[in-house]
Amino acid sequence: MGIAFDLEAEVRDLGARRDINDAVCRYMRGQDRLDPLLHRSAFHDDAYVDCGLMAGTADEFVAFAQGFLADLESSQHLLGQHQIEVRGDTASGELYFYAWHRIDEDGEPKDLSVAGRYVDEYACRNGEWRIVKRREIVDWARTDPATDGFFSANPSVIRAGRGGSDFSQTRDWPE
Repeated sequence: MGIAFDLEAEVRDLGARRDINDAVCRYMRGQDRLDPLLHRSAFHDDAYVDCGLMAGTADEFVAFAQGFLADLESSQHLLGQHQIEVRGDTASGELYFYAWHRIDEDGEPKDLSVAGRYVDEYACRNGEWRIVKRREIVDWARTDPATDGFFSANPSVIRAGRGGSDFSQTRDWPE
């Protein structure tokens, strides 16, 4: 007497989780590298996004987020635990995030840290898993004076770039 195991269903579930993870990684990378095409590729065409500062279509959100982040010196978003429930060609998820932004507040550089969760709905259409609904929930945020002594003490450190200038995008290796 053994436990019934559906290998085909298990493989489909694992593939869905992999592809959903890829979509949320494209979302974050597109934001931090200011790559609107990559950012937009995380969403199906009819997606709805509510980040609190705006709510609307995927195109409206990407335009808003790219403009908002372009006004900052830099940003970095980290993904945390990701709970996903797959139901055939649809899925629901909750994804934790931590975001750091370099902002200018009254002429002073500040570090804005935000932590929260994305509550998502996903769908597989034409073989592609993407976000169809996303709501951002902020659990906490804080703003602190920027302290960048590390960079002035280590000027040879390779800094991040945006809008196509990051090393991860150029892969400009020395000969």
